[in-house]
Amino acid sequence: MISKCISATILGLEAKEIEVEVHIQKNLKGFVTVGLPDTAVKESKERVKSAIINSGFLFPDFSITVNLAPADLRKEGTLLDLPIAISILSASKQIEIKRDKKMLIVGELSLDGTLRPIKGGISIGLLAKENNINSIIIPEQNEDEISLINGIEIYPLKNLRDTAAFLMGKFEMEPKNFKEIPEDIKENFEEDFSDVKGQTQAKRVLEIASAGGHHVLMIGPPGTGKSLLAKRIPTILPPLTFEEIIETTKIHSVAGLLTEEKKIILHRPFRAPHHTISYAAMVGGGQIIQPGEISLAHNGVLFLDEFTEFRRDVLEALRQPLEEGIINISRVNQSLSFPSKFLLISAMNPCPCGFFGHPKKPCKCTPYQIQHYQGKISGPLLDRMDLMVEVPALSFDEMESKIKGESSKTIRERIKKARKIQSERFKSKSTKTNGEMGPKEIEEFIKLDKESKNLLKIASDKFSLSGRSIHRIQKVARTIADLEGKEEISPSHISEALQYRFSRYFESI
Repeated sequence: MISKCISATILGLEAKEIEVEVHIQKNLKGFVTVGLPDTAVKESKERVKSAIINSGFLFPDFSITVNLAPADLRKEGTLLDLPIAISILSASKQIEIKRDKKMLIVGELSLDGTLRPIKGGISIGLLAKENNINSIIIPEQNEDEISLINGIEIYPLKNLRDTAAFLMGKFEMEPKNFKEIPEDIKENFEEDFSDVKGQTQAKRVLEIASAGGHHVLMIGPPGTGKSLLAKRIPTILPPLTFEEIIETTKIHSVAGLLTEEKKIILHRPFRAPHHTISYAAMVGGGQIIQPGEISLAHNGVLFLDEFTEFRRDVLEALRQPLEEGIINISRVNQSLSFPSKFLLISAMNPCPCGFFGHPKKPCKCTPYQIQHYQGKISGPLLDRMDLMVEVPALSFDEMESKIKGESSKTIRERIKKARKIQSERFKSKSTKTNGEMGPKEIEEFIKLDKESKNLLKIASDKFSLSGRSIHRIQKVARTIADLEGKEEISPSHISEALQYRFSRYFESI
């Protein structure tokens, strides 16, 4: 007696189709699962047995063989519980499946037969659509994320008993279909840029960074508002597009970070890991490879406060994703890639005590300590920073000033206009922002007049700028021009971009 059904497993961010086969043989006893199951899949035997009994069915007291095909693909997680249970009930003739539609079944079972939410629901929905499987049975908690996928019928169910009744045709329900996301998603932020006193130049730099997707390094003594500014960046970033909502939700779903309150990621992520974070937690990894902070920040902001306090290997791991927007994780038995296009905002003190260069407070650090502290950031990593800005200490009068700066709403409107210009510019390419441009796009979309070229050449000769630095200056200048609505890049745009490549704390980057 053999029964089969279609299910799926998650590898990285992608779902792979799995065929669950169950063979029951009388006169023998035992339960074996084959097809490269991990520990969670092997343990499904106990969950499935209890769920079947507590749902009013009989667990066959015979030899049960569960085969997960293809046999050479590793199966991970608990989402195969439900298809295994259904296949056992079908093979033991306790239920007769009358649904003639090709269905994909996934779900984790609790001991009483209730379905628990699964990780990677949206990835499974995309798999069903790609493989022309027009119906999917899922736990009801995963309905919202899978409803982002158009073209499939979704049957969200509560428990094993209802699932069995539905497959036998004894329980009818209307399928849930695609739900459109309102274009005017309300974003109510408690923070606002107008809350930050002074720091006009830092605000300008963060506006440019948000408009063009440029990475920023903020330097200044403690308590000057670096973290305050960084936390307000989501308030000026443009809203996520529908494609970005799917991408971002997919990552957070696989990581198991979706909750009852946040079933879909509708706003740009803001990730701020502590400086004690491990390498694996930052880039991704683990026994079952999971996305790290740099992938969880995809389409959003990665804020690294106390930049120099992060481990050297953790900081150096940022170099590939900053350049390519992707991170590759290789293990002995598999190699996976995770997207990691984020806006990096880093903040640091100029020295260990924090007051090197302060106009009033004396620095207590030795030259060696200062050099060693600043040297924790390698040249290649600094070279990948588009913008560098000092965040100085404010005077008492500035702190007590009642004059409010521009609101986040005003700044955001300028950024949205600049992003729209970039969207039109790159409509036939995968590039979305100026910060993502490669050498070919720079050559195609950035044209400098003679005066601008001369200005850039003088700076390059004087400060021995690298090729990457020159490209980044051009990309920042392009964003500054976009913010002004200018088609041509002028010397003033180049001059402002150059201004943000130098600091008294570091040599030119």
